[in-house]
Amino acid sequence: MRISSNTMYDTSVASMNTQQARLLQTQQQITSGRRILTAADDPVAAARALDITQSDAMNTQYASNRDAARHSLSLTETNLQGVTSLLQDVKTAVVNAGNGAFTISDRRSIATELNGRLQELTGLANSTDGIGNYLFSGFQTRTQPFANTPGGVAYFGDDGQRLVQASAARQLSSTNTGAEVFMRIKDGNGTFTTGAAATNTGTGVISIGSLGNPPPTAAQAGNSYQLAFTVTATPGLPDVVTYTVTGTNAAGPIPPANILLPDGVTPVPNPSTYVSGQAISFNGIQFDIQGVPKTGDTFTVAPSANESIFKTISDLVNLLNVEQAGGKLSNGIVRGLNNLDNALNNVLTTRASVGVRLNELDALQNEGDNLGLQFKQSLSLLQDVDYNKAISDLTMQNTALQAAQQTFSKVSGLSLFKYI
Repeated sequence: MRISSNTMYDTSVASMNTQQARLLQTQQQITSGRRILTAADDPVAAARALDITQSDAMNTQYASNRDAARHSLSLTETNLQGVTSLLQDVKTAVVNAGNGAFTISDRRSIATELNGRLQELTGLANSTDGIGNYLFSGFQTRTQPFANTPGGVAYFGDDGQRLVQASAARQLSSTNTGAEVFMRIKDGNGTFTTGAAATNTGTGVISIGSLGNPPPTAAQAGNSYQLAFTVTATPGLPDVVTYTVTGTNAAGPIPPANILLPDGVTPVPNPSTYVSGQAISFNGIQFDIQGVPKTGDTFTVAPSANESIFKTISDLVNLLNVEQAGGKLSNGIVRGLNNLDNALNNVLTTRASVGVRLNELDALQNEGDNLGLQFKQSLSLLQDVDYNKAISDLTMQNTALQAAQQTFSKVSGLSLFKYI
């Protein structure tokens, strides 16, 4: 077979170009530290590396989300810790206000202290995250959640829960709304609340009460009751104090015969004889009254309703600023202390919820760090160059290129004219 000079030259140049291209690619791999410079180098590995890179980027974003949520929840915990301390101080002050040796001037001093605490509480409830977003305003991050109005402190946020995507499969709330922390707190014992009429003149003080055995049925749970007292004086004998129970439900007045059923079976006399401190129970509820009521004194039992912490403290301020007769002061303090306990329990429950979320964020962060390490290891196996192999290939390719250049020089010098 005859080979032309052009074919020999073209083949030699193509071979040297191929060797140079391989040498350049290997040199670029060593310089960049990457085995895959283009998708054509390893299409399967390149596609896999792209998937892992995207997953790693998402994992990094989740970590950023967790940091933001941790910042918000940590600030919330700090503020709720302040609220807890404030409520404990308020309880101590209210207990002191019940001291029978205190004068109206002493109680007004305590009322002034409580009013200052109320302003402090409003400030804590209006805390921000440091960049102007209110912690307890729901979705209304730029709206101050609490403000004084003629009717008391009102809430202007919403019930929105700001959720953060903390991982691929987990969303966490990074905030708590002001309504659930400060506003929606059941008064009384959570099922019903007791109270004394403002017109009472006796010293009767009603307890908070509890559920009886058996507890109220669903039909009875929403009923309201009133106890009216009558004192009958008999010459030469102790006064006889009795009370009559009446009630109403959504449909209207409840017949007396349907009220006094302490165990759901046995009726109790209506009216009944009153004994200070003796349990009064009917229709699944139980409470007692201490002291000596007078004729016309009334006490109420009604379903529990929501009461804000602000209203509880404000009511105590109003109570202590006015001279109270009979059992009004004691009834007001008992009610106020109970509602403060409810508020404190609600704040502590919220703090527990915040703590659980912070712990979960820590667990997710550890999981995310481990996942990120796995992603980087997988990318390294797919993309990173093996320097030992690459340097060996570079040496071999350089030798091959030099050999191709030398042989081309020898072959290109062949000519018959040198022998003529």
